[in-house]
Amino acid sequence: MAVLNRLLSECIRDADALGGLLNLSLEETKRIREISERYPICVPPYYLGLIDPKDPQDPIRRICIPGMQELSGTGMEDTSGEGDNTVIRGMQHKYRQTALILTTNQCSMYCRFCFRKRMVGYSEHETAEHVQKMAEYVAQHTEINNVLLSGGDALINPNETIAMYLKTFSQIPTLDFIRIGTRTPVVLPMRIYEDEELLNLLKEYGRKKQILIVTHFNHPHEITDKARKAIDALTGCGCIIRNQTVLLKGVSDDPKTLAALLNRLVSIGVIPYYVFQCRPARGALDEFQVPILKGSAIVEEAKSMMNGQAKSIHYCMSHVTGKIEILGTVEERKMLFKYHQAKYAKDNSRIFVKELEENQCWL
Repeated sequence: MAVLNRLLSECIRDADALGGLLNLSLEETKRIREISERYPICVPPYYLGLIDPKDPQDPIRRICIPGMQELSGTGMEDTSGEGDNTVIRGMQHKYRQTALILTTNQCSMYCRFCFRKRMVGYSEHETAEHVQKMAEYVAQHTEINNVLLSGGDALINPNETIAMYLKTFSQIPTLDFIRIGTRTPVVLPMRIYEDEELLNLLKEYGRKKQILIVTHFNHPHEITDKARKAIDALTGCGCIIRNQTVLLKGVSDDPKTLAALLNRLVSIGVIPYYVFQCRPARGALDEFQVPILKGSAIVEEAKSMMNGQAKSIHYCMSHVTGKIEILGTVEERKMLFKYHQAKYAKDNSRIFVKELEENQCWL
């Protein structure tokens, strides 16, 4: 707890402090202050240090510093039907084999493109409170073979809370593995490699049930020596590390950048498995979405610069009806799609063609 509390206490949560550190104008600082009243800000000094202060379009800056369009009012509150999939307060069961648990509403950094902006940082109403009921539900639904501990960021929970989740679910024989969704290796890596207590509990419960860490690198500049040290610490505990990235305007919407990111991830022992279409979340829609036709072209060109391990990715959108893989164009403006995971059995592996508008970003 001492390591986590110290690191979180150092995070920058104040618009005026950000303004001073980044030499922002009074008008920019005022706008960030207005945004923070609706969508909280939180940036660790480590991550802030990755920004090039001379570049107003720096990709790391775009990820962590509020943009001027966040209060535009466009976009959706719940982009993938999380409310409809909630079976117990704080737990969702959308896909047959997976139970998703919102362990916390907190993160060590609030990404500006977050699709849970409606709740992360300030709302408690969707986070997990009924762990024993959840365990009973999972044990009774034997089709569930894994749980995903998410949030917020699951590794921002106190160690005793993480241990409680791991102990509870590692005892369920029908589970093959436990996933932990976290951006901590990216934005606050020292939380991992400086905390022996955390590493020891991951080793302990990893011997009982395989633990997969699903992390979230979005730009090559995030792959630092400290991030690699965190990844090495996790793999040293026996964890499998996989990455999902989001295709983001002004961050990763360039084939060379995307290829460099995914190739470098493999080189540090992180296997890419999703490139996600940015969701049309309120507060993120106007800042980060890339049209699907353009996105597909970017991903395909990036693949030509990747080895086989790096391009074991699926370019998908997390739709209300499931994860829909974007396969590519079949002719001008006609796109081929396939359900990679489906909410409804009728859609399992279904392939379909859709004609898209040039600037269409979602189905």
